[in-house]
Amino acid sequence: MPIDTLAHLKELTTVPGLSGYEGPTRAVIRRIWEPLATEIHVDALGSLWATKTGTGAGVAKNQPRPKIMLGAHMDAIGLMVKQIDGEFLRVTSVGGIDGRIMPGQLVTVHGREDLPGVVARPPSFLLLKSQRDSVVPPNELLVDVGLPADRVKALVKVSDVISFAQAPMELQGGLLAARSLDNRASVAAVTVCLDALQSRQHVWDVVAVATVQEEVGLRGAITSAFAIQPDLAIALDVTFGSDGNTREFSTRTYPIGEGPTLGLGPNVHTGLHHALKATAERAEIPFQIEVMANHSGTDGFAFQVSREGIPSMVIGLPLRNMHSAVEVIHVKDVTRAGRWLAEFISELDAGFMSALKNE
Repeated sequence: MPIDTLAHLKELTTVPGLSGYEGPTRAVIRRIWEPLATEIHVDALGSLWATKTGTGAGVAKNQPRPKIMLGAHMDAIGLMVKQIDGEFLRVTSVGGIDGRIMPGQLVTVHGREDLPGVVARPPSFLLLKSQRDSVVPPNELLVDVGLPADRVKALVKVSDVISFAQAPMELQGGLLAARSLDNRASVAAVTVCLDALQSRQHVWDVVAVATVQEEVGLRGAITSAFAIQPDLAIALDVTFGSDGNTREFSTRTYPIGEGPTLGLGPNVHTGLHHALKATAERAEIPFQIEVMANHSGTDGFAFQVSREGIPSMVIGLPLRNMHSAVEVIHVKDVTRAGRWLAEFISELDAGFMSALKNE
């Protein structure tokens, strides 16, 4: 029975796991990936590696099998307590947070116990004139947990993290709105791939990696790629989904529900691009070409420049409302990305690298 992608996405987006504090998310992913892998490992930085051994031999005698790494970051953006001000918490952001969406957000403060809270904006008469009609930055907002000052001090300390608390919500047309779909949606796509490979022969070893701290500097991707030393690497992340406000930026946004995106640009190996494109066409998996003229802004950059360089690719999942508590994705795009990876991996043979050219 194939994995239920929607149920998996809901589970992944209801656990906290801010950058540097990914433990709760890692525990869920480990439970799901362990039965799908030959070996499971957590590295020194906290990234989770799930290795599924291939059936082939090395290219030459006494050499290991070729290896492909699939990377999807599991960390999420959020807040951190920087000061306790009586019964209120003053905060700073972990990762990139858009101040426009913060006032009124439901949050969970992860103190000595989890506390429900709300993000409050100071009343206008207390703001500088220049701020009254503009965005109040996160470091000037307050979090209210509804407790008196002495209880707040007993339960919360400076440096405690705060996560969004919006529950996942199914929309019409196969869409899901949830927090942390950037990038738990890509983790789910990797799960779909590992699940599909249970009934497929594959020559290459597959190392699925749920990386840490992407939102604050691609850190888990840097260390994982260095240690694993894959022959090929594919980063999965979200990309900007188009909506009614972004159609005029059609070269930078992509319709959700019309398939994952396939990166093309300096951060991408052109031979790997062409090979994945051919796989999608053979398997009749819809996809879109995403032009990445500079840094892709994903773990794919860290993979590409690891050691002496790794042929790398970036696959994107179109997402609306990025870096908010109501990110929106089409569940089919997640399933398609996972199927696409499984098809590609099952086609890899021992001679693939010798024929791979970057043109």
